[in-house]
Amino acid sequence: MARERYENLDGVPMSNSFGQLMKWRQERRKKVKDFSFAVAACPNKEVAYLGANRTVTTVTWIGHSTFLIQHGGLNIITDPVWAGSMALTKRLAPPGLTLDELPAIDVILLSHSHYDHMHVASLRAIERKHHPLLLVPKGLKVKMVRKGFANVQELAWWEQTAVKGVEIHFVPTQHWTKRTLLDTNTSQWGGYIIRTSADDPRTVYFAGDSGYFRGFKMIGERYNIHTALIPIGAYEPEWFMKAQHVNPEQAVQAFLDVGAEQFIPMHYGAFRLADDTPKEALDRLKAEWDKQGLAKERLHILLHGETLGMEQGNV
Repeated sequence: MARERYENLDGVPMSNSFGQLMKWRQERRKKVKDFSFAVAACPNKEVAYLGANRTVTTVTWIGHSTFLIQHGGLNIITDPVWAGSMALTKRLAPPGLTLDELPAIDVILLSHSHYDHMHVASLRAIERKHHPLLLVPKGLKVKMVRKGFANVQELAWWEQTAVKGVEIHFVPTQHWTKRTLLDTNTSQWGGYIIRTSADDPRTVYFAGDSGYFRGFKMIGERYNIHTALIPIGAYEPEWFMKAQHVNPEQAVQAFLDVGAEQFIPMHYGAFRLADDTPKEALDRLKAEWDKQGLAKERLHILLHGETLGMEQGNV
């Protein structure tokens, strides 16, 4: 029986053929890049506070697309990856929190099954200690159950579930997925909205991994978003990456499209997945932010392990 294959909105394909991949590899050999800049570790991690907090909404950047999000009394981890290397290259900077420093985890959110977002060893370490609910895109539950995860629920685009009064909505991205030679696009990909109600003033949007697409405006029309976690890295060469990864300028436009109040960049600084460097991504982000005339206090460039708290009436 043929397995279901998923598509992007408007059927947008990915530029990831073998020939294009080889062209990129040849092009990469001619580039000289400076990866000496590293995202710093937060010197004042709030481990004890995070362990006790069940009231204030917080976002803590652990690295890449891994965040600890505390909202509505839940402790949520996104795309947990504590791997020391990716694709034979060492991690550029260590995770901002160790696995032992995590508070009791209630929910894990997986955006899609690419290795830099779905690291099975990290998932198993969290599952053994905390036994959380694992929320995954449609088509991925069977794989995760086979890997030994018992408490798994899958969502399709625009579907939602509720955990202890917190709504978690699965929303589209423009991407793709693959882990083996035979499973290309056999599960969906997406981002998540985390809120307690439609008028929740601290709604968090985790954008997953995406190219720029009209779906950002659709999400902004459906949800009242306070804080948006949006990727800015792995965009070069743009002729190869543009369908699947936003560049920093497009990330700012996505932020404007979803109508969020606050922006936290992600998907940079941990792994060398493409030819852009973390400093290049941040420099372009800051330049576009200034070009758009956006208030500096709305942009939060976190250190690894840094926590942004969002109490009522504050950021």
